[in-house]
Amino acid sequence: MTKDTDFKPYPEAKPNSSFPKMEEEILNFWKKENIFKKSIENRPENDEFVFYDGPPFANGLPHYGHLVTSYIKDTVPRYQTMRGKRVERRFGWDCHGLPAELQTEKELGISGRYEILDYGIEKFNTACENSVLKFTHEWESYVNRMGRWVDFDNDYKTLDITYMESVMWAFKSLWDKGYIYEGYRVVPYSWAIESPLSNFETRMDDSYRMRQDPAVTVRFKLNEPFNGKTAYLLAWTTTPWTLPSNLAMAVHPDLDYAVVEKEGELYILAEARLGAHGKEFGDEPTYTTIKGTALKGLTYEPLFPYFKDTENAFQVLTADYVSAEDGTGIVHQAPGFGEEDLTNCQQAQIPIVVPINSKGEFTGEVPDYEGMLWMDANKPITQRLKEEGKLVRQETIDHNYPHCWRTDQPLIYKAINSWYLEVSKFKDRMVELNKNISWIPDHIRDGSMGKWLENARDWNISRSRFWGAPIPVWRSDNPTYPRVDVYGSIEELEKDFGVKVDNLHRPMIDNLTRPNPDDPTGKSMMVRVEDVLDCWFESGSMPYAQVHYPFENKEWFDNHFPGDFIVEYIGQTRGWFYTLIVLSTALFDRAPFENCICHGIVLDENKQKLSKRKRNYPDPVEVFDQFGSDCMRWYLISSTLVNGGDLAVPNDGGKAIGQIRNQILNPLWNAYSFYTLYANADKLRGKIIQSSDNTLDQYILAKTRTLIEAVQAKMEVYDLPGSCVEIREFFDALTNWYIRRSRDRFWSAEKTADKQAAYDTLYTVLHNLCRVAAPFLPFLTETIYRNLTGEESVHLTDWPKADALAANANLVSSMDMVREVCSAALSVREQENLRVRLPLAELIVASETANTLEDFKELMADELNVKKVTLSTDLAQYGSLELKVNPQIGKKLKDKMKPVMEASRSGDWSDNGDGTVTAAGVTLESEDFSMRLNTAEGLSSQQISGQGAVILDTKLTPELEQEGIARDLIRLIQQTRKDADFDISDHIDLTLSVSDTIKQAADTHAEMIKAETLTNSLGFTGDNSEYTGTHDLLGESVKISVTRSRKAA
Repeated sequence: MTKDTDFKPYPEAKPNSSFPKMEEEILNFWKKENIFKKSIENRPENDEFVFYDGPPFANGLPHYGHLVTSYIKDTVPRYQTMRGKRVERRFGWDCHGLPAELQTEKELGISGRYEILDYGIEKFNTACENSVLKFTHEWESYVNRMGRWVDFDNDYKTLDITYMESVMWAFKSLWDKGYIYEGYRVVPYSWAIESPLSNFETRMDDSYRMRQDPAVTVRFKLNEPFNGKTAYLLAWTTTPWTLPSNLAMAVHPDLDYAVVEKEGELYILAEARLGAHGKEFGDEPTYTTIKGTALKGLTYEPLFPYFKDTENAFQVLTADYVSAEDGTGIVHQAPGFGEEDLTNCQQAQIPIVVPINSKGEFTGEVPDYEGMLWMDANKPITQRLKEEGKLVRQETIDHNYPHCWRTDQPLIYKAINSWYLEVSKFKDRMVELNKNISWIPDHIRDGSMGKWLENARDWNISRSRFWGAPIPVWRSDNPTYPRVDVYGSIEELEKDFGVKVDNLHRPMIDNLTRPNPDDPTGKSMMVRVEDVLDCWFESGSMPYAQVHYPFENKEWFDNHFPGDFIVEYIGQTRGWFYTLIVLSTALFDRAPFENCICHGIVLDENKQKLSKRKRNYPDPVEVFDQFGSDCMRWYLISSTLVNGGDLAVPNDGGKAIGQIRNQILNPLWNAYSFYTLYANADKLRGKIIQSSDNTLDQYILAKTRTLIEAVQAKMEVYDLPGSCVEIREFFDALTNWYIRRSRDRFWSAEKTADKQAAYDTLYTVLHNLCRVAAPFLPFLTETIYRNLTGEESVHLTDWPKADALAANANLVSSMDMVREVCSAALSVREQENLRVRLPLAELIVASETANTLEDFKELMADELNVKKVTLSTDLAQYGSLELKVNPQIGKKLKDKMKPVMEASRSGDWSDNGDGTVTAAGVTLESEDFSMRLNTAEGLSSQQISGQGAVILDTKLTPELEQEGIARDLIRLIQQTRKDADFDISDHIDLTLSVSDTIKQAADTHAEMIKAETLTNSLGFTGDNSEYTGTHDLLGESVKISVTRSRKAA
């Protein structure tokens, strides 16, 4: 039988507990008791919150970018679950595409399309499948350690046949709507991976690099004399390697072109560019002008002989895109390597030549450079032009140039035959639907996302690769009997090809052939086009493909689309967010999601990209082991990252992240530890209450209600950092104000109604606070809540109801002002080097709202250790006011800023009495300025909100100094009690060995000392003590001896 003296209502909470160890225990508990599963099953199936989990590539380990995304993906669903929603969370894997292929090539020691073909497509794709899932277990371990709840057992993979069939359905649906076409167009091309890219892939983060390229000005000789003289067109290009493919020249029809004579020959260039060509033509050349339209149709000699017989080629065309901002105002046209060039030349019926192969090397069409990489040809081509007298100028240019986002090699633009989704047909509808999406930050909607949609181009959705979802198009191998079949399901394939289809990957899908039904000879065959789909098409299909729509779950999807929430980093406005919007608009005429967080990028302390090779960031696993996941979570989700800003993480071993432990975790844990320490000592349990007769209780309960309302309001608009601010500020009110100001009530030896009210209040606050903070600190709140309540899990509870607590807005406002006053006054003490235990004569609060603090004068006097508190609404009574103008308003005031600043310095300004001031005839709003009070000698001040100030009388008297010494002595006695390991309720006998000055102070204030330290007897001689401690007090050594008293006073 347990003795009553051994009874403790709560598990012991050690002040310095290990949070990482605590988290490991909670992880084991969650797993053993299936808490995540219960949290879903506890919620009704007919009230779901649909969250889309963007699939990461599975062939690498998570980094900090994944961490912040994962924490947001966990925090929001936890909150929505507490709000009563059922939130299914399926993990997804992006398995296809270039990342997987490039990694597999590296692992197999092969490179390029032809080596893959030699190796064998089936063997290569099998290797891709094995490689892409290599890190799934590591991912699961990593994500679980974070405390992120997500279903790995019911995950989806883009390589699953069910997922791929839904992608096939999407392609067929788009084909039926007339949105898919095959075309010959100039697209970004990665020669390093031998595949085209889509335009938006060139806009992904880090895709552009500064690059130095050659820039040449070349002369093209007109076939016929111009004004009776030999004449040349001058063209400037930064791609000399495209000059062998030149087929035309382009001028702007409305530009004025100068015809300049030099050494008996004429040179034609834009008049506006003459100044940039002083070296060639002098500073004041003599010239005539001609409009661009007059140059149209002129023909010229081919620069190189390779395509000299091309029909309709080597003529001057007009084009509105030509400008005179740089170069010569004349653009050389190589339609095989320029999108605008291709369009312009097609209109002139000029055939296209593309003498660059899939590897970026010149073909046999240009024999002098055959086999040479395009960029390597720049130098010999330029040298040849120089030798032939065709080079007018040679220089270099530093410019931002697109690179392959997977190989980091510079891209080229090349005309190839590809399959396209005709986004231009419905881009206006995408812009319209985007208006209904709530973007965080909100400028994304009409900014980067909106503008990108407005300028959306047709999407090149095919890739000349191997590992991906097939383009489900079969066509006749004999153009004499043309036929095209597009398939949208496995059932359709099995029906036409008469075989069981259980794998949609290459080469199995390629092996499906059949006789062409439209060929009466029966000889031609229906053969699949070789390309696979862009993997972005697959990830953009995630909402419906993950549930195998429309083959399964059709009713569920129709009732749960669009999704409620999605989050990824801001670069996905050019990636996943974009492809989701494209496909959703085209297929369903709806936006794919309703709310989207675009978080920023995590960088190193020098704002450089994080690199595993450089190890320029603290290892996340080491941070977890040292500080815990809650620290990491709070550090990331409370930052500007979530609002689209970037975050520079110091490479300090995680110390910056570890500061969260002291700022956030410790205050909450210490509040709980304080409660259980005293509750166990008194053998009392708290209970939920709505209000109390005690003013401090009323304040913190009303403040808790405000916290619940504020965090709920912010979370409803996905403001995670704002929610964190509310919680952090509440921690300060709870620990640094309520608990500290209420200590005497818990310390009291008698179990009074007021003491029980204190316990009930703190219990109620902690009960509600754990639930509010649960999504943000899931481990710590779980530990506290379970120990506090005995319930199974805080994550199985509902969001707290604010109206269960009494509201008192006036009290909250006044007490918050009291706290601000005290904080400002303590800052004054610190500035003046006046310790808090040293009493001061007077505190003055001068503010328009100072009278609202009348009921709290005694509290402020006690808190700040002052003898008198004076409230005043006349700030000017206590010194001269100095106007401090916020320098950031210079952009707003422009040329008025200087006279406003001069007026503020000279005192030539007036207070308008409504929170504004007028200086130099300009009205300044409250946020545009602050007031500084210059006080008389012996007074010190600090500003508070509302253009008010606190003023402290800092003059000292011997009586004040003596009381300060006594209060310092009380602190040292308490420390000695703690060092002696006495119980908080033990009464003591006290002996002091001190100087005469300190003895005099102790004698004068003996009763105060005894009352504060539970001392029964106070003496200055004798050493029969249980424990003696030696301390420093104002530079003097003091010995404090303590012994437990045999009886209480």
